[in-house]
Amino acid sequence: MVDAHQTFVIVGGGLAGAKAAETLRSEGFTGRVILVGDERDHPYERPPLSKGYLLGKEERGSVFVHEPGWYAQADVELHLGQPVVAIDREAKSVRLGDGTAVHYDKLLLATGAEPRRLDIPGTDLAGVHHLRRLAHADRLRQVLTALGRDNGHLVIAGAGWIGLEIAAAAREYGAEVTVVEREPTPLHAVLGPEFGQVFTDLHAEHGVRFHFGASLTEIVGQDGMVLAVHTDDGEEHPAHDVLAAIGAAPRTALAEAAGLELAEP
Repeated sequence: MVDAHQTFVIVGGGLAGAKAAETLRSEGFTGRVILVGDERDHPYERPPLSKGYLLGKEERGSVFVHEPGWYAQADVELHLGQPVVAIDREAKSVRLGDGTAVHYDKLLLATGAEPRRLDIPGTDLAGVHHLRRLAHADRLRQVLTALGRDNGHLVIAGAGWIGLEIAAAAREYGAEVTVVEREPTPLHAVLGPEFGQVFTDLHAEHGVRFHFGASLTEIVGQDGMVLAVHTDDGEEHPAHDVLAAIGAAPRTALAEAAGLELAEP
């Protein structure tokens, strides 16, 4: 039986939040467990979004951390599609987007990260994408299918893990792919030039074109649609869609607004 006098609120509906709820129950916590997520989907794992699920090789249900019925069975209360907009540390409560205040005795912030945005003209055009959420992957599957069918061009800004995985997926769909990366090789800071060259060769063998030593400066469009991208070395690449894969930043705004001390990165 749940002890209503103790409430543990988890903010964040990703893998960390879901596993925290699971651990609380498995370790014997008998109070209320409330998990708040700003997405409408149940907590899911993000790595498959750029791999099997994006390729259509894994079912949508395979990405979820738990079966939907697990939360009720474990007495974990879900508030989905509800962002937490403020923390009142004195009152020990969080305020949801609809104005509801939720009391906590213990609070865990598991808010994860957000994709870094391209700070260049043209990012408001239709056809500019990011991949972080399940909804993004759903959209990208449709986009890659259309690009492959119509021999369309995808330009990817960034040759990190996400950029390379989506480049590989796009080629499997039959799309033309150009990856623009300011470093001399993919994953340069992580793996160094030698292993980076291995990834260059591997992807090039499958038809991916790389443009190293450059960054996007503008996305050019017409009638609200993407037509091409410009780079800071004066090059232009045709594009029907653009994916920003330039890393992610921790979602710290909620913690900062609550006056919490953040560790230096």
